[in-house]
Amino acid sequence: MREILGRRRRHRPRRKASSAQLDAALACATVRKWPVLPGAGLATGAVRGERGRGCACPDPECAVPGAHPFDPGLLAATTDARMVRWWWTNRPTAPVILATGGQAPCALSLPAVAGARALPALDAMGVRLGPVVATPTRWSLLVAPYTLERLGELLHAQDWVPSSLRFHGEGGYLVLPPSEVGTGQVRWERAPETGDAAPWLPDVEAVLDALVEASNSAPDGGSRLAY
Repeated sequence: MREILGRRRRHRPRRKASSAQLDAALACATVRKWPVLPGAGLATGAVRGERGRGCACPDPECAVPGAHPFDPGLLAATTDARMVRWWWTNRPTAPVILATGGQAPCALSLPAVAGARALPALDAMGVRLGPVVATPTRWSLLVAPYTLERLGELLHAQDWVPSSLRFHGEGGYLVLPPSEVGTGQVRWERAPETGDAAPWLPDVEAVLDALVEASNSAPDGGSRLAY
């Protein structure tokens, strides 16, 4: 039988698919120049969709399971693409942690029910908002970097600040989408525009009053420290 010669296919090794977390971390680090690092993540064997899943860190009573730096520590946060690729190649499902403050965004976070009230109120006031991160229990508004001194002045002017309103400034951190943490999936309530190298960030003063009011009017009075 005559052999019919055909065109040989060259064997090309398949490129390893990148994880959604790696793509997001690279976008933060290289496009927006936001320093990131991998979070602790959830304990091995955690069941997807199960509430109250344990953290992969050694603390069995961890208050923010999966949603905090562990190894490496917060000071390792970087915008270096090679380091980011190495981290998420080894841990493709690790949460994406933003090191807040400095040249990076800061954030204010509040319980989800209060956040859902605050955003329409800010829209009605004509306040231009930036990206908003949402978990099942808390919403976080990204704001322009602020100093502790400036924040202190603004808080001093308030009659009362609810304990459930949290501030992520210099030396702080925030978990970013599309991470999965102990309370569930992290998502964008208001996402940065695609390809936006420098998303708009409002000044903290522009949103603080509305967030304090929304937290105070929450069903629990804004005192519950729900993550």
